[in-house]
Amino acid sequence: MARMHTRRRGSSGSDRPTADEPPEWSDVDPDEIEDRVVELAEQGHDPSQIGIKLRDEGVTGTPVPDVKLATGKKITEILEENDAEAAVPEDLRNLMERAVRLREHVQENPQDHQNKRALQNTESKVRRLVEYYRGNELDPGFTYSYDVAKEILEE
Repeated sequence: MARMHTRRRGSSGSDRPTADEPPEWSDVDPDEIEDRVVELAEQGHDPSQIGIKLRDEGVTGTPVPDVKLATGKKITEILEENDAEAAVPEDLRNLMERAVRLREHVQENPQDHQNKRALQNTESKVRRLVEYYRGNELDPGFTYSYDVAKEILEE
């Protein structure tokens, strides 16, 4: 499948090996994992950063290769159960940060046509994601604009 805003195709990545249960060497209690996930979320980490920290540092010194295999729940599900989820999904937040940075750059450098195009593409992706999340994770009346994004990112 081709990329969204170019005609090139992406290089394929490797797939994670299929597994039905956690490895034998990783014998961490699921409750400890959930507590650590909530603790990391309260420190301000995103779900992807939490997964990386658990993989690298682990819980009580034992790495957690896959949170879903160990607990039966995804990191975002654990955060929802403990009322620690973010107001805006992580992928949408990252795109909004990029759009805000690009908008500020284009305002300072109006002749930078390449970044004007990048801003258009990024805002298009943001609008598409907003449409996807509207009603479930976002309010039904939510619409994207630079001011709204700036306000969300300052929270």
